Parts: sequence; structure tokens; C-alpha cells
Amino acid sequence: MRIVVSLGGTALLPRKESLSPGILRKRVAEVARSLAGAMMGGHQIVVTFGDASQLGLLGLQTLNSPRAALMPLDVLHAQVGGWLGYELEREIRNALPPGALVVSMVTQTLVDMHDHAFREAGLPVGPVFDKPTAERVAKELGWKIDRAGEGWCRMVPAPQPVDIIETEALLRLINTGVTVICGGGGGVPVRRDIEGQLYGVEAVVRKEAGAALLAERVQADMFVMLSELGGLYLDFGAPAQRLIAAAGPQDLAAHFAQFPEQIMRPKAQAAVAFVRATGKQAAIGKPEELAEILAGRRGTLVAADGGQISFHDQG
Repeated sequence: MRIVVSLGGTALLPRKESLSPGILRKRVAEVARSLAGAMMGGHQIVVTFGDASQLGLLGLQTLNSPRAALMPLDVLHAQVGGWLGYELEREIRNALPPGALVVSMVTQTLVDMHDHAFREAGLPVGPVFDKPTAERVAKELGWKIDRAGEGWCRMVPAPQPVDIIETEALLRLINTGVTVICGGGGGVPVRRDIEGQLYGVEAVVRKEAGAALLAERVQADMFVMLSELGGLYLDFGAPAQRLIAAAGPQDLAAHFAQFPEQIMRPKAQAAVAFVRATGKQAAIGKPEELAEILAGRRGTLVAADGGQISFHDQG
């Protein structure tokens, strides 16, 4: 079975951990072993990943450089894609038998400059500042800023992905048995002008939406999103929260508004989008539970014939 596995930011860096090379390397190695187990079990895995924490770190580093050396957002996306792609490729190779074919790619995601997202508030991207610092940097660089958690952050458009530029190259690699790591952070956002030329865009593609499109484009039999979450919950954070075991796309979509906007709703929307586009299955769960997710015993499964929402036994 061909499976696109999307690693959320917390799959590679748990929320309570600080971003350091040693911690990242240890976590990537753990995740790689889960992925390798699925591969050795007969599945073909295509890997994509989130990059928010690492993008913030590189963004802070470039801000501390001379202004003439300030990197645009599309270049930062590409840098993070290369960094995390290398980490994942190395550890997946280490976890597989000698001779395994593994390659990481920085990929470009086409967006539509007429997308309504370019007229909206956007998503927080990069380092978080106190308000005076954020206002000073925004004035100097022409950024839009807003509150993000306990601080202030740059806000950038989050358009929907339209296409993946490297789709044909990805399919040629995948169809010959190569394990491909690609689409980091939703892919580097690009636009195409009237002459067909590509240009980077100061925007971000939600990793879930980018991963769902990737899964569709590479003809995946299943789309799996992994993070610290055990799946999708109704009444999340309440004493009576319930972990969804299975659902059909229509029933799940009816509950979109009940999912937390940043951490859970994009996963539900991406799962529904993939199932509706392909008729195949999508799932959400933890990296260490990948084998059980594929067996249907853990996480949340979304299937075209899933019907009404059912829940895991909380006992």
C-alpha cells in the first residue's frame, strides 16, 4: 500500500522540548524507526513534514544578519526543507537495511495570487517578539503583525495549494521504489506569471493542506497525519473529551467548527479533502502508534464509507 505520512511539527519536536540539534536528532531517529517498520512490513511510504519551529529559528537568525543579507520567506522555507529532509533521510537510511533507496527533495507548491487568503489576516510565521520589538521590526520591513500566543509575530497569507511543481519527478522516483521525503512545511510557495515563469511568494501553505494534495497527486492509497495528538477529539480539553475512532467525511465535516482552529481543525479538513478527492482513507494519530493506526486499532480513521462518528473506548 502506498501511504503518504505527514509528520506534524510536534512529531519531530514535542511541545515541551527546546529546539536543539541533539533533541531533534533523537526524535527524528525515533520517528524514522516507526516509518521503517511500516516499510519493512510491505508498505511504500512517502514522507512529508511540518517546519514551524525550525522556520522560526532560521527567521530569527536571518533577522540578526545585516539587512542586505535578509532572506525572503520562500528561501527560508527551502532552507528548512533541506535541513529536515536531510535529518529524516539520514535516520530512515539508518533504520532500513543497507542499499535502501531514500532521497529528500525541496519541492515547490503552486498558489493562486487571487486566493482570498491574500486579503485576510494570515497565519503567524517566524520568531515571536514582545510588542515594541514586533512593531519596530514591522515598521522597518513592512510586515503585518498580530498577537500570537504570549507574544507578537509576523502574519503572512496562507493560500490553498493548487499544484505541486515536481509531481512528475516524484512519481518517477516513487514508481521505481525510491522512498521520497518532500513537501516540507507544505512546500515552498510559488506563483506562475503569464509567461509561465515561477517566482517565490511571501506566504505559507498549511502543511496539512499541502500534504493532502501531495497524497492525491502521488496516487496514495492512504494519507496519515502524525503528531502528539492521538487523533481527532470532540470536546477537546474538557473532562469528557472523546477520541474519534472512525467517521465518514460528511459527518466529520459537520463538526469542523468544534475542533481547535490551529492544532486540530486543519487535520480534519485535510483528511476530508483527501477522502472526498480520492475515495481512499485518511488517518490521524501518534508516530509511535503508526503500525496500530494502519491496522485500525489506534487514532482516527476517515473513510468514504465511514458513516456516523464512532469513538474509542475511554476505559
